[in-house]
Formats: sequence, C-alpha cells, structure tokens
Amino acid sequence: MKTQLLTLFIALCSVAVQCQDGLQTRAVAYLTGSEGKVEGNATFTQEDCDQNLSITAYVTGLSPGLHGFHIHEKGDLTNACFGLKNAFNPYNVDPTKARIFGDLGNLEANDEGIIDAILQNDKINFCGEVSIIGRGLIVHYSETILKNGFGPPCSTTQKTNCGVACGVIGIM
Repeated sequence: MKTQLLTLFIALCSVAVQCQDGLQTRAVAYLTGSEGKVEGNATFTQEDCDQNLSITAYVTGLSPGLHGFHIHEKGDLTNACFGLKNAFNPYNVDPTKARIFGDLGNLEANDEGIIDAILQNDKINFCGEVSIIGRGLIVHYSETILKNGFGPPCSTTQKTNCGVACGVIGIM
C-alpha cells in the first residue's frame, strides 16, 4: 500500500511539472533491489528545456561488469521491477535505426560492484509530453542490447533483461 501511494504521488507530481527556461530542475530515483543487496540513486538535472539532461548515477552491490541502464514507461513498483513495463520509447523509434529515448546505455560496475558515473543525454528531459518524471529507472543484471525496443523477456533462467534494481524518477 505504501508503495502504491508513493507511485500515485509521484505520478501526480509529474502532471504539474513543467520546465521553465532559466530555472534548474532536479529529479532523483532511489534504486533498490528485490534482494536488498543492490541500492543507489540517480540524480537528473536540466537547466533549460532545450539543453541536455545531466545524470549522476551511484549504485552499489552489483556484480562487476556492464549493466543496462534504462528509463521505462511506467513508475509502478507494486510488482518490483516487473511493473515498469517496456523501455521508454514515446515515438516508437525503430531501435535498429536510432537510439530510443529510454536507452541510457550500459554502465560499468568496478571490481567492488560500484557504478559511479556522470552522463549527458540529449533525448530525455523534464519537459512536455516526453517528460521522464514519474517513469521507472532500471539497472539490469548485465549488459543489455535493446532489440525492437524491448529486448528479450526476463526469465528465471536468463536474467539479462531482468532488473537487479529499480526506482521511480521524482522531483527533488
């Protein structure tokens, strides 16, 4: 119930949020894993609607190596990471021709299982109908390669496309 109320609150906030030029907007996603081992956060900052969005990610408890890092359509954590649905692709871009909005690439965890990264992104933002506020953020078990916008389904035997940690992006 607590998770459902938090998800509803963040979704309602996303309706009210609009970037204003010259006004810095910040958002955060607190990431937790279903097994409690993985945790972290990602902070999103944007100065103006027409500028790149900066992402600072810090995640611990991962296995060393590459991990897919994506924004997903929904911010529903009632069924752990499964409720986040597919990677965010508002214009149904063909991923064989261009990177979709939600694909933030793969981030590398060091030998201690820590991701400490700063990214710049020119696709996602806080503004208009493609706002990321209230959407899900997911860190995958391993490297991901999105195919047809979705990637292979998550299963108990092939966890590549399963989330090891997830959260909902909300205004700070």
